[in-house]
Amino acid sequence: MSWGALYAQLGGVNKHSTSLGKIWLSVLFIFRITILVLAAESVWGDEQSDFTCNTQQPGCKNVCYDHFFPVSHIRLWCLQLIFVSTPALLVAMHVAYRKRGDKRTMLSANGTENTDLEILKRRRLPITGPLWWTYTCSLFFRLIFEGGFMYALYSVYNGFQMPRLVKCEQWPCPNKVDCFISRPTEKTVFTIFMVASSATCMVLNVAELGYLIVKALARCLNRSNKRKHAYSENVSKDNKKNEMLLSSSTDSSSNKTVC
Repeated sequence: MSWGALYAQLGGVNKHSTSLGKIWLSVLFIFRITILVLAAESVWGDEQSDFTCNTQQPGCKNVCYDHFFPVSHIRLWCLQLIFVSTPALLVAMHVAYRKRGDKRTMLSANGTENTDLEILKRRRLPITGPLWWTYTCSLFFRLIFEGGFMYALYSVYNGFQMPRLVKCEQWPCPNKVDCFISRPTEKTVFTIFMVASSATCMVLNVAELGYLIVKALARCLNRSNKRKHAYSENVSKDNKKNEMLLSSSTDSSSNKTVC
């Protein structure tokens, strides 16, 4: 699946997400996927061919490169973007399931016109009920994947800065050899930029998760207040009825006494 197909799938989720979710999708595609496809791949395209060591021992260069770069930055970022985008696809599946159920209900109820089906397709579902749980779980898993891949990138490469020179003692190198990395400054800039974009997405996810939780608590508080208000109205009505009954009974007893 290409990045364009992924954007088309996530675009359907964007219609049902919050404003923070729309900003997150824009940051994901503009500052991460676009930079990864257009710029970062060309920077890391020569990483193994331009990795040079001051030895002619066969296999030493390949072993040293595998030791210092066990996973390519590009492949790690591609995996990160796929894992981060997958929870949003779960939301899209939930929305499609809801709309399919609504469509069956509309068709079973004496049939519907094409205009009604078009309105159903364009309708924005509120993030309440089961959809709220699916959406919040997707945000939670996004945060886990983002944090996990950032930690993996930091631990595998011992930081986010690309060194100019690495010293290798791996077999079959005859002794400690010096190996030089191509474009270390440019790779460091791109690495920091991708990490900053990932951190921005994490901040947006935390803000959206907090927004949804606060909004859900506000809805629960509003429902409880309405129930208390309805209960107090019913109690006041019952009290008025009891007072009217008591007043009528006292009036009748007083009339009997006068007679």
